Amino acid sequence: MTDRYQDFVQSPIGRFLAKNLGLPAPVPLLRYAAGDPLVTGTVLTGGTGRLAESLPGLLDRLDVFGSRAADPESRYRGLVFDATGLTDSSQLGALRDFFGPLMRSLEACPRLVVIGTPPETVGGPERVAQRALEGFTRSLGKEVGRGGTVQLVYVAQGAEGALLSTLAFLLSPKSAYVSGQVVRIGTTPEHAHAGDVDDWLRPLVGKVALVTGASRGIGEQIARVLHRDGATVIGVDVPQAADALVKLTNELEGDYLALDITAKDAPQRIAQQVLTEHGGVDVVVHNAGITRDKKLANMSEDRWESVIGVNLTAPERISRELLEQKAIRANGRIIGVASIAGIAGNVGQTNYATSKAGVIGLVDSLKDDLPDGITVNAVAPGFIETQMTAAVPLATREVGRRLNAMSQGGLPVDVAETIAWFASPGSTAVNGNVVRVCGQMMLGA
Repeated sequence: MTDRYQDFVQSPIGRFLAKNLGLPAPVPLLRYAAGDPLVTGTVLTGGTGRLAESLPGLLDRLDVFGSRAADPESRYRGLVFDATGLTDSSQLGALRDFFGPLMRSLEACPRLVVIGTPPETVGGPERVAQRALEGFTRSLGKEVGRGGTVQLVYVAQGAEGALLSTLAFLLSPKSAYVSGQVVRIGTTPEHAHAGDVDDWLRPLVGKVALVTGASRGIGEQIARVLHRDGATVIGVDVPQAADALVKLTNELEGDYLALDITAKDAPQRIAQQVLTEHGGVDVVVHNAGITRDKKLANMSEDRWESVIGVNLTAPERISRELLEQKAIRANGRIIGVASIAGIAGNVGQTNYATSKAGVIGLVDSLKDDLPDGITVNAVAPGFIETQMTAAVPLATREVGRRLNAMSQGGLPVDVAETIAWFASPGSTAVNGNVVRVCGQMMLGA
């Protein structure tokens, strides 16, 4: 869907009016295309924490040009600061000292990452200093501008070697619409190590991925991105969408299953197909979702039950059946699609917000009990340009687009790229996270 306002402010007269009237001026975001390098440009690293010495080597493994010495004549695509060495609040000025002088030396669509220690794992003044990092990164995310993103990655003690997949995602154009987020790595001993990745451009070669609601919109993009990264995709959708589903999975040389995921026998049928036809599955993406909006005073039982059934109860039942049948292989992935509505709420969407908050609850309920290195995470999209948002009234649509740090809507591929990061074999240490894909929306925590 075309964002005519964004097109206008890129014109000479549009830029003039936006600057002089103080209007939002959304920058076209840099997004990844198959075959591109993960990062173009220089990434400057800083800090004196426990990861400082290893950061240049990690960048080398990603074929990223890194530097430890700032050059006033250079421009930087990324900045990575190791803040794990900050042990009390008097040392927080190191953030200002590193980032402040470089804010005018950034290329368009820069990537800024701060690495810290999970506050809950330390005490006293160090906990204070580490918790303070969240306020810094979220505020800087709203200041950086020019399509830039800022993230905080808490790396647990002993999980330093598991940072690579997350660094690859957050420094690359794949994270174009993800900003102001807090990611935790290696917070449990079972998830403190990195899985093996032979090819960072196609990390899912040899893997099988199941995607519900795959025939169109965000689900279609998830299927396409996972296939691009090497996975064999099994698409699942309702029988009414069978034609589109078959066409897509044939194009991707994958498999399909046309069924209603709320049917009583749906979990068993899915488990049987993945075991019989593929010997198991490596990635399960619960993308299927519906809306039936009404204010609660006008909410019928059918509207309530159908949304809860599709968006929440079905993912619960399918996940538990696949786990009980041991249909998810070791180092597998369960990935839910929540929503910003499940975090901040939304008028007329008590049923939808309840279901999407429940998806976050599903992550919490499973994260500590999964066997064999299996992980569970979720994405929470904000305003994404889809057929559904195209039907929203113009005024409401414009507010949704502009009410984030990037002043624009995201694309389905932005959600898909975030899911592909969770799905990577290298993301074994990324467990129990809910990451918003919302351009750092001004609503919600």
